[in-house]
Amino acid sequence: MAAYRADDDYDYLFKLVLIGDSGVGKSNLLSRFARDEFSLESKSTIGVEFATRSIRVEDKIVKAQIWDTAGQERYRAITSAYYRGAVGALLVYDVTRHITFENVERWLKELRDHTDSNIVVMLVGNKADLRHLRAVSTEDAKAFAEREKTFFMETSALESLNVENAFTEVLTEIYHIVSRKTLDIGDDPIGPPKGKTINVGTKDNVSAAEKVGCCST
Repeated sequence: MAAYRADDDYDYLFKLVLIGDSGVGKSNLLSRFARDEFSLESKSTIGVEFATRSIRVEDKIVKAQIWDTAGQERYRAITSAYYRGAVGALLVYDVTRHITFENVERWLKELRDHTDSNIVVMLVGNKADLRHLRAVSTEDAKAFAEREKTFFMETSALESLNVENAFTEVLTEIYHIVSRKTLDIGDDPIGPPKGKTINVGTKDNVSAAEKVGCCST
C-alpha cells in the first residue's frame, strides 16, 4: 500500500477466506502476505483468525480482510459465519501430501454451498519448495483447476514464492467483477461507502471462462 494513505483509507473492502486441510500452511500464507512473516513453529489454528492488508489495484486501494480457520473437523460448526460475505477464497493443499489434494473437492463443494456463485477461487499448491517430497503433480492440479474453473498457483510460504501473486490475482479479479457490475448498473463508479464489504451478487452472469486463471509454477 502507498505510504501516504492511512490504513483505514481504502476504496473497497473484500473478504477472503483460506480453506483446506489442517497443516497445509494456510496460517503461514496469511502471515507471509499480511506481515511478511513465516514461522517454522506454527501451531494449528484454533477457531478463526484474520488479518488485513491493502494493495493498489489500478487506481484504487483494495483492502483484503483475510480469514483463516482451523482445518480440523471439530471446528466445522463455524462454517456459515466464516463464509458469510466472502467474495474470494484460497483453497490450499500441500504438494507433499496427496490426501490434502484429494480433499480439495470436498472443501470446494462446501465453499460453493455457502457462498455466492461468482466467488473467485484460487487453488493453491503450497510447500512447493519441498521438491524432493512432491506427491501431487502440477499437471493434476492444473487439470482440476481447469475443470472446476478456478485459478491455480503453486506457492511456498517459506520461500515467499508466489504468495503475493496468489492473493493479488484473486483481489484483482474480484475488483474487475465489481467494476463491471458497477458500470452495468450505472451506479456511482467511485465505489461504496468506506468500510462497506462488497458482496459480488448474481445480477449478471460472469462468464466462467473468465475465472480460469493462468498457471504459475
